[in-house]
Amino acid sequence: MGVKIAGYGYYVPERVVTNHDLEKIMDTSDEWIIERTGISERHHVIPGEMGTSDLAVKAAEKALEKAGLTAADLDMIIAATLSPDHEIPGIGVLVQNKLTGCPTIPAFDIRQQCSGFVYGLEMASVFIKSGKFKTILLIGAEIQSVGLNMTTEGRDLAVLFGDGAGAFVLTDSQEDCDVVDSVLHSEGEFYQALWKELPTMLKQGRMDVEDILNGRQYPTMNGRFVFKFASTRMPEVILELLEKTGITKDKVAQIIPHQANLRITQMVAKRLELGFDKVFSNIEKYGNTTAASIPIAFCEALEQNRFKRGDYIVFVSFGSGFTWGANLIKF
Repeated sequence: MGVKIAGYGYYVPERVVTNHDLEKIMDTSDEWIIERTGISERHHVIPGEMGTSDLAVKAAEKALEKAGLTAADLDMIIAATLSPDHEIPGIGVLVQNKLTGCPTIPAFDIRQQCSGFVYGLEMASVFIKSGKFKTILLIGAEIQSVGLNMTTEGRDLAVLFGDGAGAFVLTDSQEDCDVVDSVLHSEGEFYQALWKELPTMLKQGRMDVEDILNGRQYPTMNGRFVFKFASTRMPEVILELLEKTGITKDKVAQIIPHQANLRITQMVAKRLELGFDKVFSNIEKYGNTTAASIPIAFCEALEQNRFKRGDYIVFVSFGSGFTWGANLIKF
């Protein structure tokens, strides 16, 4: 039994925030951001108008329509996010509630940050191949903009992230298509290199006024350290996956990496000795949308005829935790 990507779709908020917009609120420049990240603009929600679950539902509805299915056909929802509407509960159950006609199916969140969609795709594939479930909605959705330090002090991270959602409808299939295999890794030793310290269950009250004044509620990153690891681990795990499956890189029509930083994507292409015609990038338009970046990039690459039905494609990601992994798909 194979696992087919029967439907796919994405949604980003209408509000576009350019580098020039950021120049007005922090000490930065369009040139500086492009040189360091490759990002020209990103999409941000208007605070209070939409939650992460709302973005997820819009992407899910597009994926269901593409698959020719309705929410009533779903057996499970897997939602990858680090930015749920509320800390309790996650967005999986909110999506279940907001999708018209969705039955009381299992719905849960996974928390692998930028690697969430890659992890979720492997999980969905295993569930379907086991025969227990036939149709699974997999979502990657994020709203990071409202939780960033949008000042000069926080600019290193503030310029990177955008909001958005992407979704796949995965079904069992006898066709010549499949989520062929995946390789997943973690290395928790370095979790503090990219993390948000507070709020925490390790502190009475979870955080206090002094913590807030010191900015400990904002995410932080050791940029050079993360760049080095990501640039090494992403091409490494692709080669591990191809060796495991016996598929050579010349048979892969497109590699779709997590859109973290253009320089990381360039390093992946360089280390695999591939041109940018084989390694997709759209970070200039969306920034880093964390768990949503791969499904958004998949949809755009398909729109640009980068691959077609029957082709091999590879997803690869690296994120906080550290977590990283890759999927091989015969689309």
